[in-house]
Amino acid sequence: MRYVIMVIFALFLVGAPRVQADALTALARVDPDDSLISEGWFGNTKLTIGLSQGVPFRVFHLDDPMRLVIDFREADWAAVTAEDLLPEPGKVTGVRFGPFGPGWSRLVLDLAEPMLPTDIGMPVDDSTGTARLTVALKSTDAATFRAGVGAPKDASWATQAAQTPPTPKSDDTFVVVIDPGHGGVDPGAVRDGITEKDIMLKVSQALAEALRRSGQVEVVLTRTDDRFVSLPGRVDMAHAVDADLFISLHADILSEGGASGATIYTLAKEASDEAAEQLAAQHNRADILAGADLSGADDQVAGVLLDLARQETAPRSHQAAAALIDAMRAGGGPMNARPARQAGFSVLTSADVPSVLIEVGFLSSKRDLANLRDPVWRAGIAAAMAEGILAWRASDLAQRPLVRK
Repeated sequence: MRYVIMVIFALFLVGAPRVQADALTALARVDPDDSLISEGWFGNTKLTIGLSQGVPFRVFHLDDPMRLVIDFREADWAAVTAEDLLPEPGKVTGVRFGPFGPGWSRLVLDLAEPMLPTDIGMPVDDSTGTARLTVALKSTDAATFRAGVGAPKDASWATQAAQTPPTPKSDDTFVVVIDPGHGGVDPGAVRDGITEKDIMLKVSQALAEALRRSGQVEVVLTRTDDRFVSLPGRVDMAHAVDADLFISLHADILSEGGASGATIYTLAKEASDEAAEQLAAQHNRADILAGADLSGADDQVAGVLLDLARQETAPRSHQAAAALIDAMRAGGGPMNARPARQAGFSVLTSADVPSVLIEVGFLSSKRDLANLRDPVWRAGIAAAMAEGILAWRASDLAQRPLVRK
């Protein structure tokens, strides 16, 4: 049984308060006190989401791994935590939510076993205008679950970038694409109330400002706010603007090894070490965690397309990494003991754009976490990265005639 549900509900029909219909342009706030995932008898699971007003929504499910995805038009999740919604994991093992496409937010439920909705509704209270989404889930067999897998066919917005696609450059302008890691429904690493998506947006904005102040660089950010951008969408933006350099910024958590200090990665089929392999695996799952439908995706998402990298691009990426390491070390770092590493990160698979991924620090390190929280330190490391980028640009231009010979 295949189901993709788009609901524009009874709020627009008779009986709904006029003031609430007029207010649909505002965000619907999710009420944590009226939102819960609970398990009942006979294999049933119920999802309840309380909303300050009714909103359009759609429901679908995905496989490998099994997930239920619900998209909301203009819903604000700021007051809700994952623990509010799922106090105890059961047949639903995890939840994530947050902004997704422009004007949309997404809720993703990880399923321990095949389950499908048996009843979906969003009744609206006639007197208050508040709404409550209810989804009843029941266990099913794997074949039935797989038969209905897939995202809505009209969800082309799922892979689009968070800003209007810029036009390609028409001259010799030096274009740098800065990619703040994660965003929206995908928070990345979380430590002591700090999310990787938020802190990397701040670092990216500081780096963009430092580059623009030089007067030598045109900067494009893959996202300018808290919004999800797919891994292919980030690479696509670099192609769309004919970028000269792509830099993805992150601050992860490593469960083992006590990693600390800035580390810069370039693309390789085989990771340079176990820590690099672990990080690449975490990064390359971003689209899956955000509920993206990868059933028709190519191997780029798996991060194994090293053979796409042109012979000219790979050494230029290594040179960019070396210039950044030198500049960041001179700027005070702190740098990792082995700052130059390689792994199969999906966002580095562009064939014609030199690309590096910078772990600015690790949220699992107390020292790095304190640095990343400090706006003065962020400005300093951004300035150092900008110096490294400009140094690489000068060297790259000098070498270009020799490469072409």
